[in-house]
Amino acid sequence: MTTVAVFADPPRPGLVLPELIETSPLSAEEAAGLYEAMLIDACLAAERSGGELLVNYRPAELLPDDHAGGDPEAEIRDLLEGVLEESPRMEVQVGSTYAARVGNTMTHLLETEEVASAAVLSPAAPLCFRTQIDSAAMKLRNSPVVLGPATDGRIAFAGFAEPIDFEGAYDPPAVETLAWRAGDAGLGTDFLPVLPVVETGEDLATVVSLIRARRIADRMVPANTATWIEERGLRVEGEELVADR
Repeated sequence: MTTVAVFADPPRPGLVLPELIETSPLSAEEAAGLYEAMLIDACLAAERSGGELLVNYRPAELLPDDHAGGDPEAEIRDLLEGVLEESPRMEVQVGSTYAARVGNTMTHLLETEEVASAAVLSPAAPLCFRTQIDSAAMKLRNSPVVLGPATDGRIAFAGFAEPIDFEGAYDPPAVETLAWRAGDAGLGTDFLPVLPVVETGEDLATVVSLIRARRIADRMVPANTATWIEERGLRVEGEELVADR
C-alpha cells in the first residue's frame, strides 16, 4: 500500500496560487475557490485509490508573514468535512523549504512507519485520478522512484519506495533534479504520463480545455474542479482564457 501525502495550504485568498492571480482573469478569492475544488479532488483521488490518504498541511508559523496566524489544520479539515468517506489523517509539515518538508514526510513514512511506499501529490493536479495513483503504486513495486511530471519540468506526483537526498531536490527543473537524485542513490526511476498542474494562467487554460474536452467525450473529469469551471463559464477562445460570469 502506498501512503499518498497531499501537501496542502489553508485555502486563503492571496496565499494559494499567487502566480495564477497575476497571470489570469481570476481574483484572489476566485483562485482560492479553485484551489479548494482541486484540493478536494486530489484528496478524493488518493482516498479512492488502493493507498492511504495523508493530508500534510503547512502550519501557521511556516506561512508568509501576511498570512500567518489562524488554524490551518481546522480550515482544511472543515473544507474536507463531509466530502471524504472518512475523516482524513492529517499531519503537520516540518521543514524550512518545500523540498525539506517533502523529504521529512517521505523519510518518516518509509523509515519510521516502514510503509511499503510513499508519495507526494500536488493539490493543484486535478487530472491525477485514482487510476494514475494505482498505476504509480504498481510501478513502485519494481522501480524505487516514480515521477509524475507536469509541464515546464515541474512535478505533479512523486513516489518513493526508498528515500533519496531531498535537499534541493525540487530545484527546477524538478523532474530532472529528482531523477538525478534517484540516480545518485543508485535507484531506478519510472514515470507516469504528464499530469498538468495549475499554477499560472497558461496552466489553467490547458486544464480548462482538457476538462471541457473530456466532458464532450464523456470521459472521467475531476468533479469539483469541473463544476467550478462550469459555474464560472471558463473556456478558451483562441489562446485566451475567458469567463462568461
